Amino acid sequence: MFFDNNTFKHGVRIEGHKDLTSGRPIEVCPPPENIVLPLSMHIGAPAKPVVAVGDKVKMGQLVAQAQGFVSSNIHSSVSGVVQAMERRFLPSGALSECLVIANDGLDTLDETIEPRSTGLVLAPKEMRSLLQSKGIVGMGGATFPTHVKYTPPSDKPQVIDTVIINGIECEPYITADHRVLVEYAPEVIRGLKYFMKAVLATRGVIAIESNKPDAIALLQKLTEQEENITVVSCPEKYPQGSEKQLVYAVTGRVIANRALPASVGVVIDNVATAVWAARAIKDDMPCIERVVTLSGDGVQRPGNYLVRLGTSYEHVVKTCGGGIKEPLVKILSGGPMMGFAISNLDYPVLKGSGGVLLFAAGAPITTQGRERQCVRCGHCLDVCPMFLEPTVIAQAVKARNWSAALQANVASCIECGSCAYVCPAYIPLVQHIRMAKQFIASDGRGGHNPLYNIKD
Repeated sequence: MFFDNNTFKHGVRIEGHKDLTSGRPIEVCPPPENIVLPLSMHIGAPAKPVVAVGDKVKMGQLVAQAQGFVSSNIHSSVSGVVQAMERRFLPSGALSECLVIANDGLDTLDETIEPRSTGLVLAPKEMRSLLQSKGIVGMGGATFPTHVKYTPPSDKPQVIDTVIINGIECEPYITADHRVLVEYAPEVIRGLKYFMKAVLATRGVIAIESNKPDAIALLQKLTEQEENITVVSCPEKYPQGSEKQLVYAVTGRVIANRALPASVGVVIDNVATAVWAARAIKDDMPCIERVVTLSGDGVQRPGNYLVRLGTSYEHVVKTCGGGIKEPLVKILSGGPMMGFAISNLDYPVLKGSGGVLLFAAGAPITTQGRERQCVRCGHCLDVCPMFLEPTVIAQAVKARNWSAALQANVASCIECGSCAYVCPAYIPLVQHIRMAKQFIASDGRGGHNPLYNIKD
């Protein structure tokens, strides 16, 4: 039995725009001449290079090692020669050291990779070790190192009884996870089984939004003989895929403010994470590629593509998408609700890169009214899935009253963008909230936010 019609309270219903790519099978994107691998494509400490300029590397070889428990290994997605180490901006605006590798076109596989017949023979500790060594992170966008989720704290072990595979994908335009569900379904199930064994969970749930009926039917068919695995159809609503909202929808359990799903006995992972975890545990294959949606009316050929990590967005657009449609006026890394606007296509595909969206002049997403005074309509309160008061936080930020922002629980905001979506005054509420977090985290210096100068 599931809770409250398998959904959560508040949120918004938005146009999905998924028809451009939802029916397009995954195609392989040819690897580029050069790849750029940031050392910070995960949450936590940047990885440390274990190769130097001039070194030859093989596909799947470890090129940067995790520094600390919350960090992740990085492996070369091609075979070739390390050309350079340079600093580059990522779509989020963060600056990262990057390894540049010249592709020799041979895809020579690292000889240390040794597939096994099944992963279920491994002990939970061995599974967690493979998730760590193979660089598996949350591929839904959060990029949290996966092994951390499945490693109980030694001082305070928590009983995990449920593992949820998140196949919601509620961001408009993005359909990469939908295609993964349809085309890699056996691996999704295998990954779930591995996750369940890694924490000795007795229940597995694959949650899929109702706008993916083909995926729901397929996964239900493939799991009908699995006593401990259930496929749940959740109503189409945003942000249904957010972890606290999904845990509530599926189990009825409420995660306390700033707590993790493990606190209520649940672990959540994205469908793509499950697939690449299955490949890491059974095939011994590191995370070196992912499925990326290329969509929007600014690209000639929208689709879903299997892309090597470190491939530039520009290469994907030119090689797979047939180029851009002029005049191109907006590029998004990620979805329109939680993604980042970028000025060009010179960014690499990362472990958390689910989509690249391009929009030509005249697309509704490219136009927005000018910001006006708050009219106190309360719409932002009505839709906030975290039950916050976004307009109160925004007012505190404008006044640079960081203590007031903290009192309004700014840290609890998941930055889903629901408030800004419904705001009739076009107030950039999410940007104000992100700004508050940056200033608070940096003791008033503002991080890399260029909009405010602390000397003003």
